[in-house]
Amino acid sequence: MNAANPSFHPNLPVSRLARISQARQTLIHDGQSLAPGWVAPWVERSWQRCLGLGLQPQTSVSFAQVSAPLLRATLEANHGLISAAQPMLQSLGRAIVNTRYFAILTNADGVVVDACGAIDHTDPRAHLITRVGTDLSERSIGTTAIGTALSELQPVWLHRGEHFFTATSVYSCAGAPLFGPDGTCVGMLDVTGVDAQERPELKHLVTQSASKIENALVTAQAHALLLRLNWPGNAFGSDADGMLCLDSDGWITGANPVARQMVPGLAAPGDAPVHVSEVFGTPFEPLFDAAKHPGKPIELPLWSGLRLQAMAITRADEAQALQGNPTMAPARALREVEAIMIRKAVDEARGNVGQAARALGISRATLYRKLGQKPA
Repeated sequence: MNAANPSFHPNLPVSRLARISQARQTLIHDGQSLAPGWVAPWVERSWQRCLGLGLQPQTSVSFAQVSAPLLRATLEANHGLISAAQPMLQSLGRAIVNTRYFAILTNADGVVVDACGAIDHTDPRAHLITRVGTDLSERSIGTTAIGTALSELQPVWLHRGEHFFTATSVYSCAGAPLFGPDGTCVGMLDVTGVDAQERPELKHLVTQSASKIENALVTAQAHALLLRLNWPGNAFGSDADGMLCLDSDGWITGANPVARQMVPGLAAPGDAPVHVSEVFGTPFEPLFDAAKHPGKPIELPLWSGLRLQAMAITRADEAQALQGNPTMAPARALREVEAIMIRKAVDEARGNVGQAARALGISRATLYRKLGQKPA
């Protein structure tokens, strides 16, 4: 141990890229255990999973796409995620526009459902991984921020040779999993650069952006009351707020990850619903009464003895609008899914309508009609 540098290890290379290279040689090629600090623990675990799948680092990577029918089903199943993420993807794209990084949104299986940012589609290394429908799971393309975040369920940062395949060592990427209102992982948000400077601070940016998407997923839920939660002394209105959705009878229908950290006893994925009175030492009716006084926080006792402050916000107007036309929201969502598929297919075909139509499994005439154009 070096007294001047407590983290010094006599066998640890000084350069980060040298440490990665030595770690690859030691674990992947020689099959030996790694010295602490060579790579992040989640990278080592991902390499081990890839080796367990029988993958070899020198194998070429195809960046395969799922079939057209599966793509349609995937986009329809994830239209809520895509809609909730759209504003944040646009903001994220602006934040990273001058860094040679771009953003990718995938579902829980690692299939791309949207991408945004300064994507150079003339570069296959950028184009192939941003196509909607491309399978970027760990099983398909080995260790990346996408597969690792989905496997580890935590934010990650990977650089160059930390990717399993040699062919993917041109990438640097940050990723964070996305959790839905029921606590299930519904996908992940990724920021990737090609031959770009290492920017580990992007892990914080993508984590913060993921929180905004998760909050949008919660508020998109049909609910009678939204509770914003925080500890006493903290201001409301930031991404640090917990969020709970209640139905009109006080049953909890959704929560963001912050609320799940604050409030013990919330339902895990697949569990029976939990009533708000089971987690707070108060009846549910006063919460609805508090919503009649907007901007005035109340204190809520947890059964542990701790106390939270809450802002109760009624969403009755939103609920009434949906009840007035119950088919409006699903129809709009399906149109958005279709528009995304068409836009991506045409972009990926470099404007070749015939090629885009074949990829979508529809006729050129149908595609022209959906584009609102006359055939050339």
